[in-house]
Amino acid sequence: MPGLGDVTRGRLLFGGDYNPEQWPEETWHEDVRLMKDAGVNSVTLGVFSWAKLEPRPGEREFGWLDRLMDLMHEHGIGVVLATPTASPPPWMGHLHPDTLPVDQDGRTEWWGGRQHFSHSSAVYRRCAAAITEDLAARYGGHPALTMWHINNEYCTFDWGDEAAARFRDWLRRRYGTLDALNSAWGTAFWSQGYGDWAEVHTPRHAHYMKNPTQVLDFKRFTSDMLLECFLAERDIVRRHTPHLPVTTNFMPLWTGQDAWRWAEEEDVVSVDLYPDPRDPLGAQQAALVQDLTRSQARGPWMLMEQAAGPVNWRGVNHPKPRGLNRLWSLQAVARGADAVCYFQWRQSRQGAEKFHSGMVSHAGEQGRTYQEVKQLGAELARIGAEVTGRHTRNDIAVLHDWHSWWAGAHEGRLSAEVDYPQVLTAWHRALWEAHLTADFAHPDHDLTPYRLVVVPQLYALTDAAIENLLGYVRQGGTLVSGFLTGIADEDDRVRPGGMDVRLRELFGIRTLHEWWPLDAGETVECDGFRGTLWSEEIEADPEAVVAAAFKGGELDGLPALLAKGRAHYLATLPEPAELSGLLARFAAEAGVRPTLAGLPAGVEAVRRGELLFVLNHGRESVTVQVPGAFCDLLTGMNITDELFLGRHGVAVLKP
Repeated sequence: MPGLGDVTRGRLLFGGDYNPEQWPEETWHEDVRLMKDAGVNSVTLGVFSWAKLEPRPGEREFGWLDRLMDLMHEHGIGVVLATPTASPPPWMGHLHPDTLPVDQDGRTEWWGGRQHFSHSSAVYRRCAAAITEDLAARYGGHPALTMWHINNEYCTFDWGDEAAARFRDWLRRRYGTLDALNSAWGTAFWSQGYGDWAEVHTPRHAHYMKNPTQVLDFKRFTSDMLLECFLAERDIVRRHTPHLPVTTNFMPLWTGQDAWRWAEEEDVVSVDLYPDPRDPLGAQQAALVQDLTRSQARGPWMLMEQAAGPVNWRGVNHPKPRGLNRLWSLQAVARGADAVCYFQWRQSRQGAEKFHSGMVSHAGEQGRTYQEVKQLGAELARIGAEVTGRHTRNDIAVLHDWHSWWAGAHEGRLSAEVDYPQVLTAWHRALWEAHLTADFAHPDHDLTPYRLVVVPQLYALTDAAIENLLGYVRQGGTLVSGFLTGIADEDDRVRPGGMDVRLRELFGIRTLHEWWPLDAGETVECDGFRGTLWSEEIEADPEAVVAAAFKGGELDGLPALLAKGRAHYLATLPEPAELSGLLARFAAEAGVRPTLAGLPAGVEAVRRGELLFVLNHGRESVTVQVPGAFCDLLTGMNITDELFLGRHGVAVLKP
């Protein structure tokens, strides 16, 4: 299959969503001039153009898009052509109300926004296929076309009747019989046993807590239904253009997609990334998303959307300080991106996102935003040939699984304070602050390439995943696990003993007597660190080493950190600096060292191929020791032993 390299061809892609239908045609030529000046070589067209392309059912108005495609080709700008199916035109919902999604309270989600489609609607799917077919037939041979972008940010849940019918079909395929479904869902509890498939519905509003496995399966079903929509459109464009890659853009850690599964079906894995400029951990959050996306892609990936300035959905939407857009863009390149793109090219004057920034802001050509974009475009062009297609090799893997997250998020869990994305972020942050780079992996993946495997939390694990972890340790790998791991099976059935017996034996846990969740803001003292969020009443196996014990309270003297051979188990979440120190120690024992030793706080060093990226996420200048002689590809300067970086400074060093 074609991939991102077939589009980049030694360049870093630079550009973003272009929505020229919002502007008079005389603006298009001005846009092209500014794009050329800024080094833009790729634009995405048509993401939200369905009503423009099909103003009435079955009609087609392609003339404006013909002129745009020709204009882009004339000026050497490649087009990522989107199918417009994320936002159906008003006529569809008006004529076919069954195409509109329904929430769990039975309320219809009407047109007037976006993503107002039922993934299960036969009418919606038929109309989406028709517009996709016509787009592919018309533009498949156009010389400007470089890639297909299907839909946009798939994120629609639907609890309606047509979705319920498809949910029943999905469940029949998964379980085969009602007896098997009743067993998996534990319907003996609360008199929920089903005697007819017609009784089974989507998990709608209930008087009290819903069946957790029904909710879990509904999340799996939603991911699969959205994937069916993607695959239907992907297969249409592939039939017309088998030589061109296809993508759709993920949202970071969105709960509605099993992105491991989705990534297997994409030629190019892409993501939208919008860290808050005021968040002191924004760079770390971005690094997490970049590492996860690179791992899903198993190589270079596409930053489909970011903001050149402020967004418009936070309570207070702050602009990016001078230099931050450049810094975060180059951070993405350091961590594997071969495309740096934005939403959007020109800031809208009307509509819901008129205060969401563009590469050309309301200030226009002379505005700081465009001038910084122009500088970045020149720098990406300068380093592109040295970067594109290069891979990043890491010795640490962080395990993550959507199904485990879904299972552990049930409303009847032991602590609402335990939020899986926050736990995952805390562990990745600890590695980042220890200057340790990592990949992400699914618990079923081959883990043997890694010296250290980190499990922040995997509440539900299949037998195969557990055996994979055991095999990894048997083969000499070092495993570090957080609490609430291996508690349930894939049906959210609690394993005997409160944790799988194989994992208890692996970590040296004889008995897990009780879970002791902590209140918000509550901490617990341990030998050498302070724990947050969680604690456990554990009796250790005689062969295990109690590396740290709880101090004081009900758990005084009981294990907080257990070790048995190369397997380690943390029964609490240490405070950030202490967790970072622990993971740095485990990494060193496993033979893993930071990319650069002695880095100042807030400075990041990442290797991509033979290149060394050094990024200063602080607001103060720093001096970094670098071993040997390098050329900074951004400035052309020779660097020996010592590197000076100003505020938000970046260097791309080649030996």
